[in-house]
Amino acid sequence: MPNIMDDLEESIVKREMVLFFVIDQSGSMVGQKMGAVNTAVREVIPELKTVGGADVDLKIAVLTFSDGCQWMYNTPISVEHFTWNKVWAGGVTDLGAACKELDEKMSKSGFLKSPSGSVAPAIFLMSDGQPSDEYKYGIAKLHDNNWFKHAIKIAVAIGEDADPDVLAEFTGNREAVITVHTPEALRKMIRFVSITSSQIGSKTQPVASGNIKTKQDDMIQQVQNYVESDPVLDPNNISTDGDAW
Repeated sequence: MPNIMDDLEESIVKREMVLFFVIDQSGSMVGQKMGAVNTAVREVIPELKTVGGADVDLKIAVLTFSDGCQWMYNTPISVEHFTWNKVWAGGVTDLGAACKELDEKMSKSGFLKSPSGSVAPAIFLMSDGQPSDEYKYGIAKLHDNNWFKHAIKIAVAIGEDADPDVLAEFTGNREAVITVHTPEALRKMIRFVSITSSQIGSKTQPVASGNIKTKQDDMIQQVQNYVESDPVLDPNNISTDGDAW
């Protein structure tokens, strides 16, 4: 006799959610900055395996940029099978190239399925400097992208040389930009944003429901609460013990 529950389970198709890491690997990231990024993302991947549950398949896509940009893998990888490859720093800061590449891949002919097969992605940008190319065109293209409009977007400005105003142009909201000054603060923020954005984003409302903006607001509020709860993350609390950049 056929097992009805087995048939039912086979008929359930998980929707996909992609967590995009967009990482500055320019020369100014050499040393502790790039080291903190490599360590934090590698260590958070196992924790992300519990996100999504029965409804959503969480996938990871990593876009790095310096002299141009490149994907770590040619397609988003399920978090269950994702392996972090160490990122090395060098070159300039072609943020505009990264924005144009992200725009191209955020489509159903790229990395994302139709709205019925996906939930909106989360995009996590990390940078420590000024763009070296014409970035405004790339950001304008992204802001016309429907997936980007509905995505959770958070940016981390690493150190004093980062330009939070440029990162705010990317996210569309200054409150979605966090500044960090130490390796510890960067590692903590990478872990928190990765896990929390994936948890919020994997809620099962489809993109067309009109509820995605609430996810962005929820993410911003949780980040603000987290920063306020930990003195290490206070952007005004620059360390004087030699650990600050």
